[in-house]
Amino acid sequence: MPKYVIERDIPGAGALSAADLQAVSQKSCGVLTDLGPSIQWLQSYVTDDKLYCVYIAPSEALIREHARIGGFPADRISRIHRVIDPTTAESA
Repeated sequence: MPKYVIERDIPGAGALSAADLQAVSQKSCGVLTDLGPSIQWLQSYVTDDKLYCVYIAPSEALIREHARIGGFPADRISRIHRVIDPTTAESA
C-alpha cells in the first residue's frame, strides 16, 4: 500500500495547545473510521506553521477526501518511494 507525506499549511501550528491538537486528532480519527480501513494515519510532525502527516492509503484521492471531510488543508501530497536512515550508509 502506498505511503504519503501530507503537508498542511496551518499558521501558528507550533503554538497549538495540547487540547487543540487532541481535538484535531479526534476529528481526523473520526473521519478515518468513516472512510474505512484502507486509509491509515501513522503520525504527524508539528512545526511552526505546518503539519507534516504520514498516511498509508491506496490513492492520493482518498487522502484528499479525508482532508475535505475533516476540513483540513492538504496543500501538498507526496508519495513516499523509499525510506532511508543512517543504516542505509552501511555495507550489505
